[in-house]
Amino acid sequence: MTSQHDDTAGPAASADLLATPLTEELLRGALDVERTTHGLLPHRLPARARAQFSDPQLSLAESQPSGVRLVFRTRATTIELDTLRTKMAYVGAPERPDGIYDLVVDGQLTAQASTDGGNVLLVDMVKGSAETKPGPPGTVRFVGLPEGAKDIEIWLPYNEITQLVALRTDAPVEPPPSRGAPVWLHHGSSISHGSNAASPTTTWPALAASLGGAELVNLGLGGSALLDPFTARAMRDTPADLISVKIGLNLVNADLMRLRAFTPAVHGFLDTIREGHPTAPLLVISPVICPIHEDAPGPSVPDFENLSAGQLQFKAAGDPAERATGKLTLNVIREELARIVRQRAAGDPRLFLLDGRDLYGEADFAELPLPDQLHPDAATHRRIGERFAALAFGRGGAFAGTGRPTGTA
Repeated sequence: MTSQHDDTAGPAASADLLATPLTEELLRGALDVERTTHGLLPHRLPARARAQFSDPQLSLAESQPSGVRLVFRTRATTIELDTLRTKMAYVGAPERPDGIYDLVVDGQLTAQASTDGGNVLLVDMVKGSAETKPGPPGTVRFVGLPEGAKDIEIWLPYNEITQLVALRTDAPVEPPPSRGAPVWLHHGSSISHGSNAASPTTTWPALAASLGGAELVNLGLGGSALLDPFTARAMRDTPADLISVKIGLNLVNADLMRLRAFTPAVHGFLDTIREGHPTAPLLVISPVICPIHEDAPGPSVPDFENLSAGQLQFKAAGDPAERATGKLTLNVIREELARIVRQRAAGDPRLFLLDGRDLYGEADFAELPLPDQLHPDAATHRRIGERFAALAFGRGGAFAGTGRPTGTA
């Protein structure tokens, strides 16, 4: 099995291949699909939600296709996918690695590739500005696939906006049959989104879904897990068998609300989800360990000291004494989430709590520190994913007995 990347986006160069129209029927993990002048743009929030905010950070996050994959059944041994990506870059920092496309064949990660070309979103963190520099589409090419009929998944880069332009294969394509696996709908912050994971199938939610035998819909939204009502409504209206919400870190590092607002916002968020999913297992996950914000409120601010060496880090700008005025810290949030879940569980036996420190705690930080003080590395994503699968899908867990363990992660 080999994979290639090319920036020519050349359907003419591959005229011997069959072109298959790209449709929503071939996508999983997206809540909405926008038709652009180039092709299909997957969204992870529906149009109604996108109309209710103007935050560029959320616009970027929801249009980065974490957990979104192209799925089909085919006998093809060659696959070409033309895409137009938008890749992020930071002024004064080394170039970021290209996003990865993971090819999964019959449930097994088989090949990886990247594409050239595309747009560049150039961010100046000092000035707080951004501009988009346009570029051409590129092509991801997978060759030498096994003979015979097989189920194909092409997981899109979690960190690049990806417009799907064209799909070509050397054999016909059809939508795959349903796996019959439970749909797991998850919402969280940039850690759930995938920040610093090695590839789209190795973000912790993707790993956990594979180990638990679930179909993932990932609403991990970098910088944007902020208890927004439109996100709760999107979750309410999305078909799902299993639901989890990871709450906390973004509320601290955005310094968005105080304890007085936090408590009713959590209740409202859970109430809205329950309107559409009254009996599904609903798992509330408190924050993983993050030393800079355990007892220091936000906001988180960039530390530019080592930016030229590619080491952008963050620090807490809040004063621990401000907790007395209702400012949020991670410890405050954990305590309040535990109280809220205990209170609600009396009338909601399918509501559960998972302490995020059981996924990544003090001992883990000592062994695998957060490189920028906020986000995990690839090894930590794997650890969190494996632990979540054991704690949530395993015996006695919130999702126990619901998945079909695959062991393919």
